Order: sequence, then C-alpha cells, then structure tokens
Amino acid sequence: MFHLIHHQLPLIVLLLIVLLSAKVLGEIFERLGQPSMIGEVLAGIILGPSVFNIINNTAELKVIADLGIFLLIAMAGMEINVEEIRNSIRGRHVWIALLGFLVPFICGILIGLGFHYNYTLSVFIGLSISITALPVSIRILMDLGRLQSDVGQRIVSAAVFNDIVALLVLGVILDFNDESRNLGDIIVATSVTTLKIVAFIIILAVTYKILMLLKNQVGSVTPRMERFLKFIQGRKSHFAIVILFILAFASIAELMGVHLIIGAFFGAILFPRKLFTHEQYKNTKETTANITMGFLAPIAFAFIGAAFNFTVITSWWFLIIIVAASFISKILGGYLGGKLAGFSNPKSFALGYGLNARGIMELVIANIALQKGLIDTSVYSILVIMALLTTIFTPFFLKKAFKKIDVEDLERISQQQATNN
Repeated sequence: MFHLIHHQLPLIVLLLIVLLSAKVLGEIFERLGQPSMIGEVLAGIILGPSVFNIINNTAELKVIADLGIFLLIAMAGMEINVEEIRNSIRGRHVWIALLGFLVPFICGILIGLGFHYNYTLSVFIGLSISITALPVSIRILMDLGRLQSDVGQRIVSAAVFNDIVALLVLGVILDFNDESRNLGDIIVATSVTTLKIVAFIIILAVTYKILMLLKNQVGSVTPRMERFLKFIQGRKSHFAIVILFILAFASIAELMGVHLIIGAFFGAILFPRKLFTHEQYKNTKETTANITMGFLAPIAFAFIGAAFNFTVITSWWFLIIIVAASFISKILGGYLGGKLAGFSNPKSFALGYGLNARGIMELVIANIALQKGLIDTSVYSILVIMALLTTIFTPFFLKKAFKKIDVEDLERISQQQATNN
C-alpha cells in the first residue's frame, strides 16, 4: 500500500486531514443508516499503517484523542441518572443485566484460555465481549422510535449495568502484574485493586448522599447564591462547571489508582442537575455533544482506527471465533435474562440483539488496553473488527425483532377483543 511520511506533516495539517476524512466517511455511514463512528474508525484505518500510513501514534494526536474519549465517557454519563441504575438491578429485571454480562464474559475467558493466553488477557477478552455500548444502543433505539418502550428501557438499563461493571472490572485488570506467576500474586493484586475501587465507591456514595440532602435546598437558595448563579449564567459557564465537576472525579480516580474514565463516568452521572434549570442542563449537554461529536470524537475514533493493522493479525481462527462468540453469547445472555424476567420469546431476543452492539465503549477500552500494553496490535485489531461488526448488524436484527413484537402485540389485542366480545 501507499506509505506517506506522516511525521513531516505539521499537526494542524494532520488535524485537517483526519477531521475531514472522518467527517466525510462518518456522514456517508450515517446516510446508510449506520453510526457515524464506523466511518470515523474506517477513516483512521485508511489513514493509518494498513493503507496510507499518514497518521500514527504521535503524542500530539494522542492528547487530542484522549480528550475526545474523556468527553465521550462524560456524554454517556450525562445520559444516565441514578434511578436508571436502580431499575437495572430491581426485581426480576436484574437477570437481564446479569446474564447479559456474565454469559459473554465467561465465554470470552474460556476462549482466551483455550488459545493459551494468560489469565489477565483472558479476563480482558471476556470483558471486551461482554460490554455494551450504551450511547450506540440509545442511538439505535431512538432511530427505531423504541427508546421509551418497555423493551427499550430494559435494554438501556441493562447496558448501564454492563458498562458500570465493565469499567470496574477494567480498573481491576489494568492493575494486574503481568509477571504474576502464581495464584497468590493474582489474589494480592486483585485485593489491592478491589480495595481501591471500594474506597472510590464509598466516596461516590457519600457524595451522592450529600447531593441528595442538598437537592431540596436548590430551589430555595439564598439571595447571594441566586446572584452567583445569575453571574455564572451571564458568563455562559455552565459547560465549564459540569466539566470541572467531572474532571474532579476523574482526578480522584487517578489519584486512587483507578482509571480516569471510571471517575469521569460516575462524575457525569452524579452531577447535581438541579443546580441548573432543565433548559440550562439541556443546553450544556448540547454544547458537550457539539464539541465532542463535531471535533474531538471523530479525531479520537480515527486515532483508534489508525492503530488497526490487517497485516499483524496472526490468527484468523481466533478472529472468527471471537466474532462468532460475541454475537452468540451476548444474544443468548440477553435472551435467557429476558425469559427469566418474564418476557416472551420475541422480546427476549430483542433484548439480546439490543445489548449486542459494542461500538464506542469497546473501542475505548480496547484502546486503553493497547496503550497500557495489556494487548498487542493483533488482538486489538481483532477487537476493533468485532466492535464494528456487532454495531453494524445490531440495527438490522433489532428492527426485525421489533416487527415480531408488534405482530405479537396485535395478536394479543385481537385475542383480548375476541374474549371480551
């Protein structure tokens, strides 16, 4: 393939090439009914070592890509509230979240061990298969007009649970010592990291309690506070307040040895939204989305794609098995969880299909693992292919599943009317 000398291009020229390519291909994929993320990653693959070799792992682009990932995680957290997390583990619905995560997680671990990878890498492969891309799931459900449906809400709640557990597991395995040779070393490493995460969760819980106590006072703040909020409003600093809050949690997580994206995710969830009016918070989310999706995210996904390289894939059998297992195990987990939660066959299959898209979250954790040296470029490239394929096929599967649900609902209504008559 063509190979250009990327280091001779100034950063501003690289940004122009990367952003233009990512936005053009992203727009094409959106018009084809697919997430723009796929086109943006494809732009990175084309500009990377697989084809033109224009962009590579430069420090400047990495900083911009990291900012994009930070804001993507913040965006995902801003779409979630604590009540949704409670719904995901309430009553029989907990089976959807649990089996939707555990079935693919165990399957991925077994695949890793079957290919003679170490325990840490095998757990990460399980994590990669079990994660669900919450932003992608929400976008697909919105496009289908099913976000507020019973099945749609269960998909979102289970995806929230999956992402939270996945990020916590990621924090554990990133702290593993790759040189650990025995079970004792692994237990010690796991225990230390678990204690860090428990301490971080305690901080989260205390913060949440404090915010709940203050929530009822926001509507009746002192005149001095009202003047302060008006001053902030006049300076259009709502976006800065939210980002500072999220950065504070990300910084706490980093200082405690937990990855910053975990802190950012929970910081975005716990932000006291009552501090702003509904319109102000909505505008803040739109500002975050514009900066992220309009500039930083396309560059981040292109950077992720640039690390992809066809030529380094060493096991095509591993690729085939990973892709097949990612589809089968996730759909099976969602289906079994749906059945245990009392859903019909069509709705249970819809749950499995809806949880199948890996998309953004998978690419983010794969990129982190690559940067930390947990996986090599070959495994990374395979995980990128898996993330793209599951994201591409999910809308097709889900659309067919909802058609069957509609038929089932019509038949039930007809039977009820016949019974009443």
